[in-house]
Amino acid sequence: MAVDEARLMDFLHRFVGDLGATVAAGNIVVGDRLGLYRALGEEPLLPTQLADRTATAPRYVEEWLRGQAAGGYVQYDAETGRYWLTEEQKFALTDPEGPVYAPGAFQLALGALRAEPEITNAFRTGEGFGWHQHDDDVFDGCERFLRPGYVGNLLPSWLPALDDVEEKLTAGARVADVGCGLGAATVLMAKAYDKSVFIGSDDHQGSIEQAEKRAVEAGVDGWTRFQVASAQDFGGGPFDLVTTFDCLHDLGDPMRAARHIRESLAPDGTWMIVEPYAGDAVPDNLNPVGRVYYGFSTFLCVPNALSQQGGYSLGAQAGEEPVRHLAADAGFTRFRRVAETPFTIVYEARP
Repeated sequence: MAVDEARLMDFLHRFVGDLGATVAAGNIVVGDRLGLYRALGEEPLLPTQLADRTATAPRYVEEWLRGQAAGGYVQYDAETGRYWLTEEQKFALTDPEGPVYAPGAFQLALGALRAEPEITNAFRTGEGFGWHQHDDDVFDGCERFLRPGYVGNLLPSWLPALDDVEEKLTAGARVADVGCGLGAATVLMAKAYDKSVFIGSDDHQGSIEQAEKRAVEAGVDGWTRFQVASAQDFGGGPFDLVTTFDCLHDLGDPMRAARHIRESLAPDGTWMIVEPYAGDAVPDNLNPVGRVYYGFSTFLCVPNALSQQGGYSLGAQAGEEPVRHLAADAGFTRFRRVAETPFTIVYEARP
């Protein structure tokens, strides 16, 4: 079999890049957990100085810095031996409350990969692997990965794009956040609209316990509560607004969930559906964003959906048309795309 040397070298370059990125993920999480990025963001530092400020071992820090510089995550001055962060690197690596925070995505990835033996077996058997079975870094990492997008977009652009919803929230509405996870979006909305009532639900007990703590810490527990419930049986309606943030594609029976959401809405209510950015056809998603989401979907979304009753999985790259058809079949008569980012699409469904 003849091998084209140029194409082989192209593939090997891709392999080296992927291998470096895979190993770098662990180093990025280490840098985040030890505060290395935050300390380095203050001023250019020698490895020994960074180690002193973070109470870490200089030799480890030196090797870490070299790898970070090789990967383009920190800067290096050969004349002074100091390392530092650009403003853009600081923006993405040091502020967990900002609209972009890269370390959370790597924490999620490492947590998901710890289930590799179980996922490999699931490939053989076709069985599912539930969200609750994953490492704790999946739960924390998922929130830290998704929350910056909510911080940057939910209040400024997504909610205002919905018909009449912002006015209802301001006056006092009843809101269900289905599949709320650790309550990131629930708490953000509750802080902004204290005349409304918010009920978050998730079928993962541990996430609900954390969400309740987050609500207390944010001071919104007076008008926010959480319940352990699936998307097919949450209670508390009728609701003026039901939200599903990055979770519809994880459900084993999304049709039953959509019908329950329809039944739980007030006559003039709204279902806001936030899903990963995707085109409708596979070729539309053969790009870096699609690669990330297909990878996460293989380890998290599809196995979780297949672990539930229904045995169906949209996957993280389902695209708009399956969601549109789902809403129509569940009894919604109006559906439109109202907002998008490079990573997210937001839909509005109305009765």
